[in-house]
Amino acid sequence: MTRDTTEGATPDPAAPLVSLKNVNKHFGDLHVLQNINLNVARGEVVVVIGPSGSGKSTLCRAINRLETIDDGEIAIDGKVLPAEGKALAKLRADVGMVFQSFNLFAHKTILENVSLGPVKVKGMKSAEAKKLSMELLERVGVDNQANKLPAQLSGGQQQRVAIARALAMKPKVMLFDEPTSALDPEMINEVLDTMVSLAKEGMTMIVVTHEMGFARKAADRVVFMADGQIVEEATPEEFFTNPKSARAKDFLGKILAH
Repeated sequence: MTRDTTEGATPDPAAPLVSLKNVNKHFGDLHVLQNINLNVARGEVVVVIGPSGSGKSTLCRAINRLETIDDGEIAIDGKVLPAEGKALAKLRADVGMVFQSFNLFAHKTILENVSLGPVKVKGMKSAEAKKLSMELLERVGVDNQANKLPAQLSGGQQQRVAIARALAMKPKVMLFDEPTSALDPEMINEVLDTMVSLAKEGMTMIVVTHEMGFARKAADRVVFMADGQIVEEATPEEFFTNPKSARAKDFLGKILAH
């Protein structure tokens, strides 16, 4: 996938594409992100796992500034995330986001859902946006549904449309926040297969998920979180066969027993 880096100074290809430094976040008395430090390289697939309430989704949402942080710094491609305004909207366009719920516009067709962002945000001509959208719908395997409304599609199909919609903005990094948790079991694999193929194509991805099979297959690195902290980072092979921390051993013991 071509990455648009023509604007301003050319980013250092060796520098991390996503960088979090000493990031903290509180919800009232709850310290949900505690001094988080994380770098994600270009083309890297990082899978974030951990028990419920460990701060995984908050971390994911903070990278897109859907959650504000109390202190610390988050940078995308060397640019620190601004607090608000046009600069934030511009930087957000570089960060694709796929949620648990598909968040598609119910009254617009699938094609309209995907082509809306490039036209409204990127100023792309309608015909060009439609052509790009059809290519992306084909890429995720739902091009034959282009003229239907979201309600006419299965959950798995809707989530693949949501992935195509995020890709239509030509993001530098894709964030996935529990993308399969709202799906029926038989639909999970069709979404995960789409994500695996994206990973193979070199898309930079940060994926919060309970799907251990995906973590084993597609991740370059597993980040294990518990109680608002990054407890452990390792390759999938190392993490699943030889976790270092007691928390990770306990978590894997429970989750892999099922």
